[in-house]
Amino acid sequence: MPIITFWSNGKEQTGKTLSMSAISTYMAIEHNVKILVISTTSKEETLSNCFFKRNKNKINRDVFVRNQGITAIDIGMSGLVKMARSNKVTPEMIKNYTTAVFKDSLEILFSGTKNSNADVEQYYPEIIKASGQFYDYVFVDLDSTISPVTQKEILKISNVIVANINQKVSSVDDFIEEKKLNDALEPRKLLTLIGRYDKFSRYSAKNIARYMKDRKMPITIPYNTLFYDSAEDAQVPDMFLNYARTKTIDKDDKNYIFLQEVKRAEEAILYKIQEVQMNY
Repeated sequence: MPIITFWSNGKEQTGKTLSMSAISTYMAIEHNVKILVISTTSKEETLSNCFFKRNKNKINRDVFVRNQGITAIDIGMSGLVKMARSNKVTPEMIKNYTTAVFKDSLEILFSGTKNSNADVEQYYPEIIKASGQFYDYVFVDLDSTISPVTQKEILKISNVIVANINQKVSSVDDFIEEKKLNDALEPRKLLTLIGRYDKFSRYSAKNIARYMKDRKMPITIPYNTLFYDSAEDAQVPDMFLNYARTKTIDKDDKNYIFLQEVKRAEEAILYKIQEVQMNY
């Protein structure tokens, strides 16, 4: 099933992880599908804080361990890599190493490694590809610290690449140059996303599209105070659930506008998946 990889060139913060968290959570709530979010970074606080409460000693995760013999320390990518080294990874077993946000709907596979490790990284493409055989959608948060070789492998097996940029000319120029040099950024699979978007900036999505000579405007995830506060307090699922239950929202409400843009981003990704599949 489709693999959607969120990528940036790593030169500056783009809100990549938070944008992915918003879109994947919205999709899990609005559709009856199985979604896996895969983290490839050793610095997982941003993703963890969206969904799981912290205490002084550890993150309080509701971990569903389904097979005997799997301990808490084995949960995550590091546990799966142990199996991959023995050629024992199957699509069905991946679920045993995930942490559930919504049981059987939205699950997260953390990297489980404190430091970047080339020996672990080499198994990422294999595990990501296997995940796509079990889950309806696989979202990959591709970290810029991953080796260029492994990054390219992951991008090549992805059905959609969401390129995250900032709302300024230097970021757009870097992206244009990167597209020329990186053959893994296949134009037919690419979507451009502006995180922390400010509609009042002179560098609007429309102007950026014009600057890039692209007929399609970038999708956007606006800066939203409620969302960013929720992302610090493990309340992202609650935020989206609350609005899903609310049918009477003022259309001028900035939170409504934020949700509409998340919806538009999700629809753009689903459309791109169909577009890519039709062209194969």
